[in-house]
Amino acid sequence: MAYSSSYILCIFLSVLPFLAYAQVNGTLFVGSSLTAADKATSWYSPSGDFAFGFQKAQENDQFLLSIWYDRIPDKTMVWFANVNSTVPAGSTVQLTADRGLVLSDSQAKVLWWSASFSGTASNAVLNDTGNFVILGSDSTKVWDSFSNPSDTLLPTQTLDNGGVLYSKRSESNLSPGRFQLRLLQDGNLVLNSRDIPSNYAYDAYYISGTYDPSDASNSGVQVRFNQTGNMYIVRRNGGIFNLNTEAAQSSGSYYRATLEFDGVFVLYSHPKVFTGNPQWTAVWSLPENICIDLQGIQDSGACGFNSVCRLDDSGRPTCECPKSYSLIDPTDKYGSCKPSFIQSCADEPSSKEELYDFWELTDTDWPTSDYEQLATATAIECKRYCLNDCLCAVAIYRGGGCWKKKLPLSNGRNNGSVALVEGVAFIKYRKGDLPQTIPNNCKKDQGTLITAGSVLLGSSVVINIILVAAACFGYLCMYSRKAKGFQPGNSSITGNMRIFTYKELEEATKGFKDELGRGAFAIVYKGEFQSSSSSNISIAVKKLDRAVQEVDREFQTEVHVIAQTHQKNLVRLLGYCDDVENRLLVYEYMVNGTLASFIFGDVKPSWTKRKNIALGIARGLAYLHEECSKQIIHCDIKPQNILLDESYNARISDFGLAKLLMINQSRTNTGIRGTKGYVAPEWFRNTPVTVKVDVYSFGVLLLEIICCRRSIEASEDVEAAILTDWVWDCFEEGDLLKILENKKGMLDDWEKVETCVMVGIWCIQEDPSLRPSMKKVLLMLEGVVDVAKPPCPSPFSVIRS
Repeated sequence: MAYSSSYILCIFLSVLPFLAYAQVNGTLFVGSSLTAADKATSWYSPSGDFAFGFQKAQENDQFLLSIWYDRIPDKTMVWFANVNSTVPAGSTVQLTADRGLVLSDSQAKVLWWSASFSGTASNAVLNDTGNFVILGSDSTKVWDSFSNPSDTLLPTQTLDNGGVLYSKRSESNLSPGRFQLRLLQDGNLVLNSRDIPSNYAYDAYYISGTYDPSDASNSGVQVRFNQTGNMYIVRRNGGIFNLNTEAAQSSGSYYRATLEFDGVFVLYSHPKVFTGNPQWTAVWSLPENICIDLQGIQDSGACGFNSVCRLDDSGRPTCECPKSYSLIDPTDKYGSCKPSFIQSCADEPSSKEELYDFWELTDTDWPTSDYEQLATATAIECKRYCLNDCLCAVAIYRGGGCWKKKLPLSNGRNNGSVALVEGVAFIKYRKGDLPQTIPNNCKKDQGTLITAGSVLLGSSVVINIILVAAACFGYLCMYSRKAKGFQPGNSSITGNMRIFTYKELEEATKGFKDELGRGAFAIVYKGEFQSSSSSNISIAVKKLDRAVQEVDREFQTEVHVIAQTHQKNLVRLLGYCDDVENRLLVYEYMVNGTLASFIFGDVKPSWTKRKNIALGIARGLAYLHEECSKQIIHCDIKPQNILLDESYNARISDFGLAKLLMINQSRTNTGIRGTKGYVAPEWFRNTPVTVKVDVYSFGVLLLEIICCRRSIEASEDVEAAILTDWVWDCFEEGDLLKILENKKGMLDDWEKVETCVMVGIWCIQEDPSLRPSMKKVLLMLEGVVDVAKPPCPSPFSVIRS
């Protein structure tokens, strides 16, 4: 017995070193797990160069599931799980047989898993290359981090045709950002920006030129990164195209190549043996100058619209708004800028010099924003041309020529290498806080009234009688002229709008024959009108009913406010007709009809299209609430008021009509504006109505877009009849699958689905102060801002049994 025990002990002691070696070697088995905590353990590569586990985020108490260089002081991250956000303490990552790596929070909710996993996992290893590899029972690879990169390539890692790196959204936001580096199927390595979330690729900042249309074997097939820091493209015929502009050639350094959040792809080196606290050194980067290397006209540039890009000493871009412009989002210094003033085409020509002046900048240009070029001009003439043009925001004078540019200004840059010899940029701004000038005809009318009033007050009774008679005669003349309407062909242009005659619109709609739809205050007809280029354009003519036509006050003022809105998610007002008998509004025609017919039809649209539509609506409302010269509350957001253009982009209609129509409260029992099912609770209370009523309506609409069903369905079971209540119940029960009508594509994007549902619930909070602004709603939907779990939207309502 003693012999047997000794024998077993010897065997145990003999295999103990091998067990220890297996752990040091980084081999892991199904069931292995790590937990996010301040002093959490990690999994290491055999050499100890790399670690896998939870890194604590610097800005908060959250954690990142990542791989990092462990032997250097700053523990530089080279891969991270695409969770779109950090995770809380107590979260775990576990190696499972059926899904590979699974990341869950402390409540066991799955946040991420190795989605491209195929097969059954047996074990895993973190290699000395920094590659985390999951192996099957036959030792074949079923998933690895090198094949699923984030923003960084490591030595020995490759990028095959179709492979892509995404930049981070910002230095601290890990969500996929604007820039991407791709090896296209044709063999070109391309760095470009993209639209979020549609993923539409804009023009490139860098193209390798490794596509050979005459010889496919000479095109690129793989990007390789060797251990001495050289990066190159391998052609199908075995040829090499070197990407390095400077050779690294050192085996005594760590390397990484990272697509930075600002769009620059940088190869860095760091000594393996060091003293003190050395930093990563940039060896080379591409493009050479991202401020000027845009190879096309699509994109705002490395910085946002109306911004100026400059390279710093390290070759990285910095962005700055010109004077009299400011960031739309103050937290995004690389974002777009907005002017701090409104330039109106209604300003009198004689008042231009009183209202506007110019800042001057050298070596600055927005080369993709030209709309008119004057071949010969002096600098003074160039400035004057821009001053007298209400569309001109900037004029560039260079070499005896003048280029006028309009908003939004794109691809702005300021750099000594830009060809602006003896050139200057004149940037228009509004002087002081001067108010918008009154159009000339209005001034004349006001002047006449003031003069007449003064004379009347100071004259004798006889003169008063004469003046009153003259005023009456003048009024009758004006009334007669207005009642007759403008003569055919005499419609005019005012500002950005056309004033139509009733006869023109009657002819355009063929006698108001083709009805598109009708609402409580108007009927909409389709028509065609000949544009200035002699081509026919389709229009939608909204004919206001007689009750609305009787409300005269501020009609033209509010119409002009609507006409000054310019945003791609708003239906554009082209013009109007305003005579004694008829009032009509003329809009651009949307070929794909209303959102209601799109999402409530028999064939349900894809999740991608619905998601993009929701983002478009949010952008449009954020513009109306925060970016217009005069804030506009819509008051009637619903699917019938969202139209779709030829590309299925969302376009908000009927904005500005709540104030324009000034519907008397006697026309309804409650005086409430809006549509049943979308009306915010404060309409029913004696509380002020703010932009938060639109946020509420958007929340209902967002849930409709997610679920592809109407907000109120009498045919449904009692518990599901009211969509907002049903969604909250399902959310609380953790069973959101019940609410989905069309699940295709949604299960693969489940995190975004949950985010959208939570945003919708935040928007429909009964307490307006709890609802986010539309700007924050947009940031949450874009993944820029984290979305917390929302409370019950109706805490004061009776709970249904």
